[in-house]
Amino acid sequence: MKAPYACQSPEHSFARRQFLGSLAGGFVVGGLGALTQPAAAKELNRQQMRVISIFMSGGVSQLETWDPKPKTDTGGPFRAIPTAVPGTHICELLPMTATHMDKLALVRSINTNQGDHGKGRYQMEFGRNQMPGMEYPHLGAICAKGLERDDNPLPGYIRVGGGSRGSDAAWLGPRYASVGVNGKPPANSERYKGLTEDIDILRNKFRQRANDRFLQQRRTAATDVYTESYEQARELMARRDVFDVEKEPGSEKEKYGDSQLGKHCLMARRLLENGIPFVQVSHSNYDTHNENFNFHLEQLGEFDRAFSALIADLHDRGMLETTLVIVMSEFGRTPKINARYGRDHWGKAWSVCMGGAKIHPGAVVGATNANGTAVSDREVDHGHLFHTYLSAVGMDPAGSFDIGGREMPIADPSHSAIDELIV
Repeated sequence: MKAPYACQSPEHSFARRQFLGSLAGGFVVGGLGALTQPAAAKELNRQQMRVISIFMSGGVSQLETWDPKPKTDTGGPFRAIPTAVPGTHICELLPMTATHMDKLALVRSINTNQGDHGKGRYQMEFGRNQMPGMEYPHLGAICAKGLERDDNPLPGYIRVGGGSRGSDAAWLGPRYASVGVNGKPPANSERYKGLTEDIDILRNKFRQRANDRFLQQRRTAATDVYTESYEQARELMARRDVFDVEKEPGSEKEKYGDSQLGKHCLMARRLLENGIPFVQVSHSNYDTHNENFNFHLEQLGEFDRAFSALIADLHDRGMLETTLVIVMSEFGRTPKINARYGRDHWGKAWSVCMGGAKIHPGAVVGATNANGTAVSDREVDHGHLFHTYLSAVGMDPAGSFDIGGREMPIADPSHSAIDELIV
């Protein structure tokens, strides 16, 4: 029996023609400048740095994951188990992940002081507090821009498991906004069965000639956008198999588990292998105001299998040193267990997990007190984490993007990276 959710996040449907339609109207150069340090951008391109973010929607409990407090008044029924890092323990609900903790790191001292779902998510994904009238680019959009590869025609920021085209790139422009796919090749990305390849080539040659003739007389920024976007959509159609997890052998699919999260993590690995700079996977819904323990028992079983398979694959394929892995949420859960055997929203003392790229493997930064009610050592917040993520893939979070001649800070200038985490 599935544990009941206290809050439901809306699921976004995926219209059949929305994906390619949004591509046709979405990619805009819009006066974007290059990174202020072209040599640094070229080096990032050579290293092929990438990011995968797994977002535990609703607020996963730090006490049932990364910072267990067994045998205390807040600890709950689960034990803490040893990991591959001597002296570091995590919750027994993550036994497979425990074997990979020598490749990962923990931050156990986060205080975002935020208990609202939307504002907490914004903090973690945008690195700033949400303010009326102010728009900033999502971490994925920044990575899509900063880690962009000229030879990759696919979108730079892909969300696996939700929505279509996002509006989360702010002043970076729609070119770097997210594109959502639902765990299978995008709809309408396959050539019509009644159309042969030869005829399709002839049609596109005719279209290109007509475009060229039109552009000689009435070329505008809008026509350039449509021409570029159409070509990008064609390239995506040519590489639609990248999104098809059915191309994977049965042993690989079994390793990740027969869950939606397992399939999404497997797709994410395929996207990373094909040079996508930023992939986000979501797992919901951890908003466990009631039956917290039953729910985490069920949900973390899916996560543990899929996540450990992903880490093992990235490591075995030599990708982990150039791929930053982040497991985040909008906040944690209250140490106090409520009358419904649940935990409520808690942003004052919680944890995240990350690894790969330039993150120090096996590191544990910060601590909470004996029963997890407050940070006791090395307090950090979303701004510090945001700087750390960018530093881990070789970007300079203290730098800026040149947007139409205006310098725009990449991250909140009032914060800095967690230096202990960066190798």
